[in-house]
Amino acid sequence: MSETDRPSVVEAAGDITADWMTAALRSGGFEADVADLSFSPIGTGQMADSFRFELGYASSAKGAPNSVVVKLQSASEISRAAGASGGYDSEVRFYTELEPTLTIRTPACHCAIASDDCSLFALVLEDLAPAEQGNQIDGCSVDRAREAVVNLAGLHGPRWCDPSLHDLAWLRRASPESAAGLQAFLVNATEGFIERYGSRVPSQDASVLRAFAANAASWQSRLRGRFSAIHGDYRLDNLLFATSEGGYPVATVDWQTLEIGLPGRDLAYFLGNSLTADDRRKCERELVGSYHEALVAQGVAGHSADECFEDYRYGQFQGPLVTVLGAMVVKRTDRGDEMFMAMSSRACEAIRDLGSLDLL
Repeated sequence: MSETDRPSVVEAAGDITADWMTAALRSGGFEADVADLSFSPIGTGQMADSFRFELGYASSAKGAPNSVVVKLQSASEISRAAGASGGYDSEVRFYTELEPTLTIRTPACHCAIASDDCSLFALVLEDLAPAEQGNQIDGCSVDRAREAVVNLAGLHGPRWCDPSLHDLAWLRRASPESAAGLQAFLVNATEGFIERYGSRVPSQDASVLRAFAANAASWQSRLRGRFSAIHGDYRLDNLLFATSEGGYPVATVDWQTLEIGLPGRDLAYFLGNSLTADDRRKCERELVGSYHEALVAQGVAGHSADECFEDYRYGQFQGPLVTVLGAMVVKRTDRGDEMFMAMSSRACEAIRDLGSLDLL
């Protein structure tokens, strides 16, 4: 199907018609005529909105899905502005250009489109129900964490230190100028974060946040001899887990924060933010070991287990980075506040436990 046969971007889920969905599915290789559809919102995205569409067909549509998930730009103008600055384009291009070269489990993408200015986009994705979304506030079990870090190796391993990643102009990477700009913004955002949440940010956590913000530029730029495409926001709300009714063990969504960076940042961010402090302390060496074994199975060589753990220590600052920026640039919600407080507390505690400040 040519580009002209693909559907156009829409403002809202209510603008999606049967003809629009037919074009989207046909662009994904399905011979199907959608006769009717209905939708309902799902998920708790910060920069985009997702909907489940139930589909009915005019005639037999062998292999066509009975339901799909459609992801669109946020209805919030604040969150939409944040996504339009590169996040929406990143997610569309992940599915069209990068995902086919990886082994990380994601929903199959049937259609991915964006407006010229990337302020509007649409993804038509495989519906992974009955999988359930992780809950960042509650955290997860050690068993689920193990599934998640092994899955993460499927993002990092296949393109480990691959110089051709730099040919993808849309894939963000730190420059001295962008890193300095990030640090300047983060220093101000950190003070705003501490002021906003007041006593909910203990003094020892505030000290960690400020210490990192003052060193964010050099931290972000340092690759320690290793790089890959990194998710940037690999956390429970962006993971779908199997239930007793079935499904893949774990699948990853939300690719708006992709960049070229130190792989240990994703690993540290997930384990530092997704486990209780007790579980992390007991199991983090085992879990980092599981991730390292999965990297080796993907063909990564010359990266020792000890080196992997040191990158995990160094990468812990991904937690404060995403937490502070996320809280201060997207629409504020009650659930968002609870989530950011859980993330800040866990990340700062992990940084202290692991002596990560010494590595700055």
